[in-house]
Amino acid sequence: MNKTIVAMPGDGIGKTVLPESIRVLNAVGFEAEYVHSDIGWDFWCKEGNALPQRTIALLAKHKIGLFGAITSKPKDAAEKELDPSLKGKGLSYFSPIVGMRQHFNLDICIRPCISIKGNPLNFIRKDGKGNYTEPMVNTVIFRQNTEGLYSGIEWTNPPKNVRDAFESHPKWKAFKDVPNEELAISTRIVTKNASTRIIRAAFEYAKKYGFKNVTICEKPNVLRETSGMMLKIAKEMSKEYSSIALWDTNIDAQMMWLTKNPEDYGVIVAENMFGDIISDGFAGLVGGLGFACSANIGEEVSVFEPTHGSAPKYQELNPSIVNPIAMILSACMMLDHIGETEKADRIRKAIAKVVEEGKVKTYDMMKLKGGPEVFKHGACTTQQMTDEIISNL
Repeated sequence: MNKTIVAMPGDGIGKTVLPESIRVLNAVGFEAEYVHSDIGWDFWCKEGNALPQRTIALLAKHKIGLFGAITSKPKDAAEKELDPSLKGKGLSYFSPIVGMRQHFNLDICIRPCISIKGNPLNFIRKDGKGNYTEPMVNTVIFRQNTEGLYSGIEWTNPPKNVRDAFESHPKWKAFKDVPNEELAISTRIVTKNASTRIIRAAFEYAKKYGFKNVTICEKPNVLRETSGMMLKIAKEMSKEYSSIALWDTNIDAQMMWLTKNPEDYGVIVAENMFGDIISDGFAGLVGGLGFACSANIGEEVSVFEPTHGSAPKYQELNPSIVNPIAMILSACMMLDHIGETEKADRIRKAIAKVVEEGKVKTYDMMKLKGGPEVFKHGACTTQQMTDEIISNL
């Protein structure tokens, strides 16, 4: 039975790479109807809402979304670009991908960071003897997607009841003389239920795919309550998975150790912001954001997206230079999710062959600065990379 996929190109290069992923899905024999849906900066500017209700309705109906990229700007810049008829109405920009995650409780974010043999962007390190080694990284980050520092609960010039609540904490003494108008507060909220779900998902993934360890990457020595809760849950849950070692690291130390032994880490689980940081860090070891895919999984709705941004400076380049692989790998995660694993594996093998052969490379794979001149140095277009992947299916 054909699936209906909600296709959300979004902003910038999202409008370029999403159609390329659909070309590959068609070529591998995946039969689906793609329903275009509105999301992104243009709709904030024109309608005052980057995530229109009509898009929410489509996702609620069809359950599966394929998403390109989003542009987000600070509060003042967002207000400035609003249509004049919408200014002064108290509208506030909120990231539509964060809004999507919270509306549909897409609380489990999975970000695989896996080396592809022959990728010229793979991490290499010195062995101390004048030689280089290239560790093959196979790390999957589980990021709690709806809470933590990205929950959106924050204030500038907080109202009296909020300030009164904070003043009840003994640590507030350091801020008691700060005027309200000079005060900004962001909250880090962690709940037992959401933490249990993401940690359980990490252990189950490790069990299913044969990973030997799960690492809880937090900061419980300072964030004693929030990180402490996650670590406590992980320690208790690890008793149910005796064949999987539980490691715990602090986020700052983990980033320092990132290049020491990245091949040793299997599954890593973290709160929202820490998961965002560590997944980008590991992505840098396997080729950067041009190879970084992700899944946002809820109990009913799931959305699949590359982790790169909208890169608006590249949107108008014709022909396009951007790397579509992260978007195509995100489509593979979608196929896995709906049980089309054989097709997903075929696409991944085709990508691996193209990368290892090295005959066709996007500008980032050639370590070139982006711009129209990259073609003079032999870089391929976005569409040529897709063509080569399809030819290897």
